[in-house]
Amino acid sequence: MIDEIHSITARRNRTREHFKSALIKLIKEKGYHAISVKDIVDTAAYNRSTFYVHYQDKIDLAEELLKTMLEGLEASVGVPYEQGQTVYTSKLNAPSFNIVAYIYNHRDFFELIKYDDTLPGLHTELPRTIQNIYNEQFVFETINNMPVNMDYFKQYTAYGFYGLIINWIRQDFRESQEAFIRAVIDLTRTHMHSIKFVGKKIRPEGGPPLS
Repeated sequence: MIDEIHSITARRNRTREHFKSALIKLIKEKGYHAISVKDIVDTAAYNRSTFYVHYQDKIDLAEELLKTMLEGLEASVGVPYEQGQTVYTSKLNAPSFNIVAYIYNHRDFFELIKYDDTLPGLHTELPRTIQNIYNEQFVFETINNMPVNMDYFKQYTAYGFYGLIINWIRQDFRESQEAFIRAVIDLTRTHMHSIKFVGKKIRPEGGPPLS
């Protein structure tokens, strides 16, 4: 019985992923607002009745896609850390920035940020999610404990990181993942002495892999 439930759940999730992939592909081809449910089911190779088993309409699909991907982004940050773990910036390495690996591994989705007629909410929710990560998941220590307004500090660093990510995406990930992370680490060391992970290690239900 349990195996049967798992099989049904896996099939359900697989179908939903096919619809999400179809939506991503179509946004790149013709823009979000020109897409119909018929376009989505034809691209995903399903029928309309199957689509409506899972979603009310195109908007429902788009909202779930955005929600699951950004929840995955938030959850990916904590993968290399233990609760309460402090890491000195001199010891940062590629695994410390699992968020970059997540973006690269799901670049088909994150490339949507380059388009004007794209997934609704992406242009506002992606920077907001990165800001939330800095606000809620980390405590930062400045070099020599220099006193700063930490709210401003987190906003400054979060939007700086977001800007680097957007530039990397817009350049079609021309720079290797490893080289990009090295550059981010070098910049981080100019103004941070240590980071402490205070977030929770969460795997979003129904979300994409966190690798």
